[in-house]
Amino acid sequence: MIVRTLRTAALGAASLALVLPTLATSAAPARGTLDTMANDQVDAYDWVRPQADYVRREVMVPMRDGTKLFTVIVYRKGTSDGPILLSRTPYNAGRATSRNRSQKIEEILPVMDKEFVNDGYIRVYQDVRGLDGSQGDYVMNRPLRGPLNPTKVDHATDAYDTIDWLVKNVKESNGKVGIIGSSYLGFTSLMALIDPHPALKASVPQSPMVDGWMGDDWFHNGAFRTFGYDYDLSQTVAKGGGSVPRGSGEDYAAYLKAGSAYDYAKAYGLLDIPAIRKVLEHPSYDAWWQGQAVDKLLAARPLSVPTMLVVGQWDQEDSYGAPAVYKALEPKDTNNDMVSLVIGPWRHSQVNYEARSLGALDWEGDTGLQFRTRWMKPFLDCHLKTDAPACDTPPVLTYATGTNRWEVAQEWPGGAYTPLYLAKDFGLSWSKPEAGEDSYVSDPAKPVPMLPRPIHMSGEEWRTWLVQDQRFAESRTDVLSYSTQALAQPVHIKGAPKVDLHAFTSGEDSDFVVKLIDVYPEEYSEKPQMAGYQLPMGIEIFRGRYVHGFATPAPLEPGKSYNFKWSLPNVDHVFLPGHRIMVQVQSSLFPLYDRNPQGWAPSIMKAQPQDYRKATETVQRGGEAASAVWLPVVQED
Repeated sequence: MIVRTLRTAALGAASLALVLPTLATSAAPARGTLDTMANDQVDAYDWVRPQADYVRREVMVPMRDGTKLFTVIVYRKGTSDGPILLSRTPYNAGRATSRNRSQKIEEILPVMDKEFVNDGYIRVYQDVRGLDGSQGDYVMNRPLRGPLNPTKVDHATDAYDTIDWLVKNVKESNGKVGIIGSSYLGFTSLMALIDPHPALKASVPQSPMVDGWMGDDWFHNGAFRTFGYDYDLSQTVAKGGGSVPRGSGEDYAAYLKAGSAYDYAKAYGLLDIPAIRKVLEHPSYDAWWQGQAVDKLLAARPLSVPTMLVVGQWDQEDSYGAPAVYKALEPKDTNNDMVSLVIGPWRHSQVNYEARSLGALDWEGDTGLQFRTRWMKPFLDCHLKTDAPACDTPPVLTYATGTNRWEVAQEWPGGAYTPLYLAKDFGLSWSKPEAGEDSYVSDPAKPVPMLPRPIHMSGEEWRTWLVQDQRFAESRTDVLSYSTQALAQPVHIKGAPKVDLHAFTSGEDSDFVVKLIDVYPEEYSEKPQMAGYQLPMGIEIFRGRYVHGFATPAPLEPGKSYNFKWSLPNVDHVFLPGHRIMVQVQSSLFPLYDRNPQGWAPSIMKAQPQDYRKATETVQRGGEAASAVWLPVVQED
């Protein structure tokens, strides 16, 4: 029995041996048998498969100091003689070029790239030095080489060296380069214009960070923007970064409990973060801030690269930069064809996304797509393509909110400045009224909120706060609201409204916030949800201690009248018949801006509890102290 079984088994094995070669021939190539406990981790996986309709290359581009910067080059297969469109980013070039890990080029790149790569452009993203895949040290808004930067490298030299490498090593290109990007990428797009590479033929800085003290990310007219803590922590910490670890509670309560900006930083262990310490150590507009102001740097150099400056009308982060650079460069544009300004109906960076609406506001179609296809791409085409079409770039392109239409102009501002005076009984008048004054008590313990509480400065709430209905603030006793009667005729403004405020305080310092508001009719059947809506057309702050100069803070003399002057963001808007124009005045906008203690503190950043005091703020109107908002009014035909 045993012998028979062994013999049968041997015959079975022989038969199986005859079959196996046939099976092996029809199956996938054998890779060998792995041990159950073999390491399951592998070094890499190339997610770009042979069927992809694009080429994606990762390279390390050498800079003049030997540092190599991680760079991703993407283009559709078959591309030749293609213009290069470059973005230099602190937000991870690898992630920006692998959006869905798709095998379709328009799926792996940001939305705004679609029209370009489908028309033969070569898209390039690069990590700035010190971040993500790039070598070197990261310095927030690395200053231009010079007094603040003793090294031989900066964003200008890195852009130059990158462009030089690209035109020599990307054989699919035509040797022409444009640079583009929003926010920080707008900043690097501007820095590339300083001593630019000859192959750089066009630049599109969008919502660029230009002057972090005057009106972009960290301060506005001297008032500190607290959300910068979260940005600095997320940008500069390799491990454990992200937002400040204050939990899921409300921002208003968290900042109020902490006290001063310094005390808040101390409570959350932020004082060891170099980027945060630098800001805390420079509360005034000193040489450190002035030396980094990109508009001043560009004003001192020739204009040699055609530049399209882009900003959103309700940009909640960088409303200042693009118009400031336009103001600096436009005098050099003798033929009115080298620098242009675009103002769209957008939040920060919304130009690069779908832009059919903003908060409660709806536009006529996707305004972001309209701008990118009708004006931005033709601008880049005419400067970058081989056998390019003729340029027909408008000097100024704006979107007139209220009537919802694109407008082309030859200059900016486009209106004649006309005063709208604060008047008695909380009215507004086009003629200078009789003298008078209105007062309110500002209490640092109960600051005016930027939004209806609870407040979280993140997500959609943060993106749309500048179009928030202001009725929540009008009813407060520490907010003065002045209004016209219902308009009989439209009022069209194009430019940056200018605040001319005469006021005094019972304290030794004070902030003043002015809002320009479009008040919708109380009955509005066209869109019932907008009935009575108080739509901000501009909100801006001024820190009183800087009334004599931004570099020279000084106490205010209690009871002495001062003339505070500053500008609201640039706007193209039509106040329609039946609407009212409103101006609100208050002394805090919390927690976006730190509280002014109203008692004197050499640095508000380090104000002590005893410095925070109630103060009576008095706004003057009419006569020799006629407070007004000067509107750039267009005289319609």
